[in-house]
Amino acid sequence: MLTDEDRQVRAAPEQEEPAAPTKRPAFHLNRQGRAAHIFLIPWQLGFLLITAVPLFASLYLAFTDYDILNPPEWTGLENFRRMVQDDQFWASVKVTLVYVLVSVPLQLGFALLLALILDRGLKGLAFYRSAFYLPSLLGTSVAIAILWREIFGDDGLINKGLGLLGIQGESWLQNPNTALATLIVLNVWTFGSPMVIFLAGLRQIPDELYEAAKVDGAGVWRQFTHVTIPLLTPIIFFNLILQTIGAFQTFTQAHIVSGGTGGPANSTLFYTLYVYQQGFVAFDMGYASALAWVLMVAIAAITALHFLVSKYWVFYGDN
Repeated sequence: MLTDEDRQVRAAPEQEEPAAPTKRPAFHLNRQGRAAHIFLIPWQLGFLLITAVPLFASLYLAFTDYDILNPPEWTGLENFRRMVQDDQFWASVKVTLVYVLVSVPLQLGFALLLALILDRGLKGLAFYRSAFYLPSLLGTSVAIAILWREIFGDDGLINKGLGLLGIQGESWLQNPNTALATLIVLNVWTFGSPMVIFLAGLRQIPDELYEAAKVDGAGVWRQFTHVTIPLLTPIIFFNLILQTIGAFQTFTQAHIVSGGTGGPANSTLFYTLYVYQQGFVAFDMGYASALAWVLMVAIAAITALHFLVSKYWVFYGDN
């Protein structure tokens, strides 16, 4: 005999079992995805042939003795042991570190000062911004390096200007004590790129914060140190990373000014210039590859250190 519960079960419509989901292939692209990959093929080929293959080839050559004319001979860590005893290597490290530690803070400070001045609503802001940015576009070119050599040469504009004041100029590029300083001045002169970024950051600071600081009795300096600098720390950090990496890779200016020698007395022997000398002058490609990899690892380590330390002085919107 059927109970009421059995009758309800029989009266209920049978529910269809959900269809099993269709299994998509692991690598599925729609029409737009396929078109994107087709247009990316030239870039992918360029990255593979110009960047990836030479990168791994140089990593292999770093452990070999290779002079281009003969097949590379595996030497293990010999190139890296050679660096420890290489006086030229340590000279190039010293020159590059001094250049980075002096020129980068000076450049960022000068760029921030000009950005603060331009942010005060000067007339013709677009003109000044373009004029100050122009050296950043030309600063690493061969033409500007040649111009710099002429300006600081024995008969250059600097000595001629000092002569008008009755001051006897010196050979700035031939003096080991001043040669590096001229390249530091050149790097500081290319302040336009960080200045534009600073200017954009200053425009993002709300005016209400300055108004509140004025109500609390803060003067111009306290507004700068308690409002501007804390809110600008992400921009300072960004510029610091970019300019530090760029300073470690300085090559063209040192090569042109010193004629590729790094002189006088190794005062302009930048690390990248020493890599060039070993690779394309001495044709010691194995040693040059090892030097290049040391530079890459050093830049990566310093950048990582910047990020680790940044949590103590960089303030974002949520903190």
